[in-house]
Parts: sequence; C-alpha cells; structure tokens
Amino acid sequence: MCYYTSREVTMKKKSYFWARFKFVKFKDILSFFGLALVFIPAMIAKIFIRDFWLVCEDRNEARDNGYWLFKYIREKHPEVKCAYAIDKKAPDYAKVKDLGKIIAFGSLSHWFWYLVADKNVSSQKNGKPNAAWCYLFEVGFGLRKKNRYFLQHGVTTSFVEFLHYNNAKYYKFFTVTKDEHKYIVENFGYKPEQISLAGFSRYDSLSNDNLKPKQVLIMPSWRNWIAREVECEKYEGTTVFEETEYYRYWNGFLNNPDFHKFLEDNDLTALFYPHRNMQKYLHLFKPSSKRIELAKPAEYDVQTAINESACMITDYSSVLFDFAYLGKPVIFYQFDEKKFREAQYAEGYFSFKNTILGEWTDSAEGVMKILKEKVKNFATPDRERVKKCFEFVDNKNNERIFEVIKNANKKGHK
Repeated sequence: MCYYTSREVTMKKKSYFWARFKFVKFKDILSFFGLALVFIPAMIAKIFIRDFWLVCEDRNEARDNGYWLFKYIREKHPEVKCAYAIDKKAPDYAKVKDLGKIIAFGSLSHWFWYLVADKNVSSQKNGKPNAAWCYLFEVGFGLRKKNRYFLQHGVTTSFVEFLHYNNAKYYKFFTVTKDEHKYIVENFGYKPEQISLAGFSRYDSLSNDNLKPKQVLIMPSWRNWIAREVECEKYEGTTVFEETEYYRYWNGFLNNPDFHKFLEDNDLTALFYPHRNMQKYLHLFKPSSKRIELAKPAEYDVQTAINESACMITDYSSVLFDFAYLGKPVIFYQFDEKKFREAQYAEGYFSFKNTILGEWTDSAEGVMKILKEKVKNFATPDRERVKKCFEFVDNKNNERIFEVIKNANKKGHK
C-alpha cells in the first residue's frame, strides 16, 4: 500500500491540477460562454427532470463500455431517461442514432444535459462537453461529487495518478479483476464502497463464436511522449515519427522475414491495429507481406477484431484482458519497458513478466519463439486460467453495472 503525508498529498494534488491547465486552448475559453448560456435553463429544468442518465465515451466513438451500457439500457430498461453524447460526424454515429436520445458532443445541448443529469456515466475521463471546465468544476471545486460514474476504458494495471481520487473524484469506479479491485481500493484514495467489482459492459459482447483460427491480432498501445511533439523531442531527440523507437520496432516486426515465413507456413494472416492515439501514424507503416493488413478504426471495430482473432501480440495495452477473457493466447512485446515506466505509467500490481494471462519478451526473436510454440493451440481457448483472474466470467456485466448505478445514493446501498 502507498502512503503519503498530508502535505505530500496536498502538493501532488496542486501540481497535477495546475499542470492540467498548460493544455487549455482558445476553444476551451469559448466553451465557457456555452456553459453560461445554458446554466440557468438547466438549473430550472433540473427541478422537473429527475434521474436523467447521460452516457458517453470518446466523442468520435460508440464501441466502448459507454456504448454497450447505453445499448443495454435502451433495450432492457427503456423506462430510464437516458441520452448518449457523440459527435454527429463520427463514423460510429450511424450505429447509435436509432437506439434513443442522441446529443451532439460538445454542443450547447451537451452542456445542458450535463448539468441536468443526475448520473453522468463515461468510460473516458474526458467524456464531457469540455474537459478543462468540467475538470475545474468536478475536481478543482469539488462539485457534482455524487453523479459521476467511471466505467473505465481498460483494466487499470499501473499506478495511474490521474485516476486517483484527488485527481478525479469519481463517485463510482468500476473494476474487472480481483487484483485490480484490491489495488485501486488500497492505493487510489477512494472509499471501498466507491469501487465496484462488477465487470466491463463490453465484455457481454465478447465471444469466440466467430473465431478465425488463422488470424493474429497485433495491437500495440500508445506513447504519450510521441503524441506530443515537445515530449517526443525530450525522450526521443526527434519529432519525426519514423525516427522513433516505437516506429522502428513495430514497423521492423511487420517486415520481419521470419514473421512473414511463419505466416506463410501456417497459412495465417495478421491484423495491425494500434491504439487510437497512434492511428494518425498508421499510413506510415509499410508491411511488405500481403498477409498483413493495416486496420483503420472506421473499418474495423475493436470488439470484432478481438472476437475473431486467435492470438494477440501487444505491449502494454489493457485490451489484453479482453482477449484473455476469451481464454486466447497473448504475447507481450516490450522493447522499451524502462522508458515507458519512466515517461508514461509507473508499474503497478500487474506483472507482465509473471502472469498466467500471457507471455513476455523484449525482442522480435522472442515473439517468434512464443508464436511457434503457441500456434498449435490457437483454436483451443483455455478457459480455466480465465476463472483464476476474473471475478465474473458471464454475460451479466451490464446487469450488475446497471444495478449499481441505479441504486447509488440510496440509503444502505454501497
């Protein structure tokens, strides 16, 4: 368990809070006028509109825990007053528009319902009409403490400070695994009753029914220092993506002759699907094998790729838990472990080198060795190891999450 003195907690809180405002932009300032315009009408409406749920995630997507929970509510509990916020120009808008009330992300309507809602539910910390202003109200001023529900985007494996109570102040925080739940309760500053081990909404749609035993999914995570040029210069000495270690290693693997031969010999295909924060660089990757396909988010749903694939190669992505939930083999290729831990996420309770959910290596040769060992069992999911890690292995995640949110704030309910 991590312990801090009261002075250390105060200093960490202040430094994190003010660090956030280095990234405030002109559009954030303009957004304040939208807030001011709808504030009084929203306060009046709030008197008459009770128990309204506002659900969202990334502004351009409807494919994460927020979407799956919204879909569940509309199909199983249509009596609940509920809306989903998404950019109406987003590729995923078409799949959600007929489910129920849809709000344009970041619009005046989004501000209005954000203020009216008794329950703001999101899988993203930035799932709100304006991240800067909402952060100021929610964390800086400590307002709206009892209406924020965090579904999470991925299982928390590291000591992620921006999710600590002092930096986020979620009312309910949903977890998936036994170890994750224990770690967050002991280290993130929340009361035990605020952390709910109920699962992930999207897990109800995970299935091996459409498994393609000949498909390998390559799904590397992102690097925050590459996403920001000034940080890239600091850690890499360059702002040119093709000169970064991340590009050299992943593009190198996609063009590894041994990997190409392995695909050919076993009649396999590979799908390269990097984290959405790295998708802007996707066109720069140039695999020379026709058996390797670059996956664009607009064309490939993450869930479909996970369900269909037989084996996953990733680095630090928590999507490993989605894949492992189905009992399928996962390989962790971590060529920049030291830099990642220093510059992005400090190591937490989860050890990539010592877990039953996958096998670790720091070299392309290591990846190939594991692949060759695992290929015979691609089509035979191991369900027993899943039960050792996950509290629930069923299709009732949405049901549990819904009940927690619905009954929150009721006397005697935790």
